[in-house]
Amino acid sequence: MAANPYPTAAVLRSASPLPLLAADVGGTHVRVGLVHADTDPARPLSILSYRKFACADHASLDDIIETYVAGLDGQRIEEGAIACAGYPLADGSIITVNLPWPVSPRAIRERLGFRALQLVNDFEAVAHAAAEIDASEVLHLSGPASAPSGPTLVAGPGTGFGAAVWIPAPGRPVVLATEAGHAALMPGNELELALLAELLREHDHVPVEHALSGPGLLRLHAALCRLHGRPSDYREPGGITAAALSGDDPDARATLDAFCGLLGSTIGNLALLYGIRGGIYLAGGILPQIRDFLPRSSFVERYLGKGAMRPALERIPVKLVEHGRLGVIGAARWYLGRRQGSQAMRGES
Repeated sequence: MAANPYPTAAVLRSASPLPLLAADVGGTHVRVGLVHADTDPARPLSILSYRKFACADHASLDDIIETYVAGLDGQRIEEGAIACAGYPLADGSIITVNLPWPVSPRAIRERLGFRALQLVNDFEAVAHAAAEIDASEVLHLSGPASAPSGPTLVAGPGTGFGAAVWIPAPGRPVVLATEAGHAALMPGNELELALLAELLREHDHVPVEHALSGPGLLRLHAALCRLHGRPSDYREPGGITAAALSGDDPDARATLDAFCGLLGSTIGNLALLYGIRGGIYLAGGILPQIRDFLPRSSFVERYLGKGAMRPALERIPVKLVEHGRLGVIGAARWYLGRRQGSQAMRGES
């Protein structure tokens, strides 16, 4: 991550009794919620209002937020947080390759008259929703039902690939945002080596999200078809998953299995790199669409296939969760934690 672009304690003023605006900005959808401003981390946050917007239907994030606020029947909002993937800059905006428009909290704040609107990494936000995350479980994939408290990984593919680590600590947990999606993709068998070689024809660095994302699924299928001397006719990743699940297209099925295998290997690597003990939660927009395929794929075997470390990985619960409102809840939880911390620094109650 870049040097911290987020506000100092002087920016986050005293607590407002008003609810917070929280948004989770993905490459395909933006989810926006109005959240009750409860600073007690032991209590689940209440979402008072929630809407989902398609990015392609709007000219900017400013327009989406303004549309959402206009539908709140005059409810006043002074502050909030935006969860979004990307590379943060010192002015509070971000560089992102997966959105059709720039993201600038300052521009939204000035347009709508907010007192404070801050930015947080999207998977960092989901990790801050750790207290609520088990309730969103969709599918148990590996390991025991639960584990002792310890470093917990939240990761997964959507329009890009995101990952964050939740670390228990005295007082308030720490969340480590990562750029795991930009780490190099690591193949694990001959087919994946051949696919990587195809991808390297176009780029001298093939990051994880170049394969493990919606656009990555299209790239994998195109590479596989080139290996077989056949055309790739899909324009949307949903077409590949639909054909793979129906059994109509062997290349689509092989692509989806390669995708799941690479995902399993990547998640296993991240678990070992970050010393994960408390659990692994797979989020993002793609995996719920293939929830029936994932456990029958090579995902679990590739996740566990780390030689002498297999027994350690077998002890970690791995669960697929519905990303949905978690990004909104996590963004609000992150903001409330920062606001509470800034108050403590100033000696406020």
